[in-house]
Amino acid sequence: MKTSWNHALAGLATLVALSASPAQGGLLKALIVDGQNNHNWRGTTPVLEKLLKETGLFTVDVATTPAQMDQFKPDFAQYQVVVLNYNGRDWPAETRAAFEKYMRAGGGLVVIHGADNTFPSWPEFNEMIGLGGWGGRNEKSGPMVRWREGRLVLDNAPGAGGTHGAQHAFQLVTRDPRHPIMEGLPEKWMHATDELYSKLRGPAKNMTLLATAYADPKKGGTGEHEPALFTIQYGQGRIFHTVLGHDVPQHACVGFIVTFQRGAEWAARGKVTQKVPADFPTADQVSMRK
Repeated sequence: MKTSWNHALAGLATLVALSASPAQGGLLKALIVDGQNNHNWRGTTPVLEKLLKETGLFTVDVATTPAQMDQFKPDFAQYQVVVLNYNGRDWPAETRAAFEKYMRAGGGLVVIHGADNTFPSWPEFNEMIGLGGWGGRNEKSGPMVRWREGRLVLDNAPGAGGTHGAQHAFQLVTRDPRHPIMEGLPEKWMHATDELYSKLRGPAKNMTLLATAYADPKKGGTGEHEPALFTIQYGQGRIFHTVLGHDVPQHACVGFIVTFQRGAEWAARGKVTQKVPADFPTADQVSMRK
């Protein structure tokens, strides 16, 4: 369903009560933002909506940016989590300020794949997402994040932010098995053919690295263990960032599905109640759903 943008911004004063207004029946309220993207948002948004609803935890609204961007004024305070499936024009200054306030006050955010390409000139957004790519990002945007010798390392080497080799299936390695999103997942698991984002750059503040993927030089990769799943704390807000999910076929991978669903629940309320399904991928086998 589409939200209406003709409400007054004064309603944003209710941000302080973010966690106190779940949807009817105690369900969490999620808002998917789309409307512009260099990826197939028209195809992937319905899949993301379906995946959220099938958990039995969420109601979902969709906010598609209008042609007149100054009319884009979602009431973020109604929602426990915002799912960003967007890469496009800047939001109005009032909307950016409202979103910052929402996140600082305890809002939740899930960043899907190409959404980390957007808003390169919005400092607070870049702090929220931790790392981003393309859009002119470079060493001035912040370091790259590496996993070397068993720990997270910040790499300040100069260069553009954002690259990927040819699409291929790749293995993810869990780096924080005690995090609620990752608890119960195997140490290693395969993800379906996808773009493996590399050389992402950003502030990388208050960041927890959940999983990495090795960018194989034989596939056009960097030879580094690139961050694939991570979280960021922004004020009281929680962000789950996944570089997975280029298009609809990738959204059928059980690894993507489960980490997205669990990441959304964690971003919304700081804990995860969902169990790891029996069809979760293994260290050497991709698992897909129809």
